[in-house]
Amino acid sequence: MTIYQLKIKLLSDTTFGRGDGVAGLIDQEVEHDSCGFPYLRGRTLKGLLSEECDNLIAVLQNDSRVYWENLACTLFGTPGSILGTTAAMHVGDACLPDDLREAVAWQVQDKTLTKEEVLESLTTIRRQTAIDSQTGTADEGSLRSFRVVIRQLEFKADLLFETQPSDEMLSILAVGILALRRVGSGRNRGRGHVRCTLHNNAGEEMTQQYVNLFGKIPEKAA
Repeated sequence: MTIYQLKIKLLSDTTFGRGDGVAGLIDQEVEHDSCGFPYLRGRTLKGLLSEECDNLIAVLQNDSRVYWENLACTLFGTPGSILGTTAAMHVGDACLPDDLREAVAWQVQDKTLTKEEVLESLTTIRRQTAIDSQTGTADEGSLRSFRVVIRQLEFKADLLFETQPSDEMLSILAVGILALRRVGSGRNRGRGHVRCTLHNNAGEEMTQQYVNLFGKIPEKAA
């Protein structure tokens, strides 16, 4: 098995939304584990990467577009995949550094810290309201609160391949990672601005290494 890593640095406060809130506290909670650590689900991250790659492929010329569309299907899989058409890449959850989570997990287990204290140390609560365009005042009943993961934190997700991916696969993955600039709920309202990079299993960045291959049809496939 070959493993690469996707690192995500939060450049703005971000909400890894889970679709519900906490009664009497917030309307939208962030996804977090049993120790209170926020994380982004691998399935969600894979969908975001696939969407960015599709957008980039859509602007290619016909022959080139068909080649890269097929390659994207191989990399990400297709809806309703069967055994022969499953994705070549599995995307793990994007989490905070392992050593940090392990150290804090011991403290939670020993009851030195609580899950709530861990969550509150890594997040904060933001509030917003809708403004009436006619009066310039807040719409009644429009106040909403949501938890955000604080900026500058860095998350890491493992990208797993059963076999060594081709240079072209790594190329489409790299350009998709570079194009991914917004994640989470509220990404169209100023939240979730991120910088993503691709790394090998030794932690060395390789985002730019394969970018120039994208959009070209290799001679062996021509």
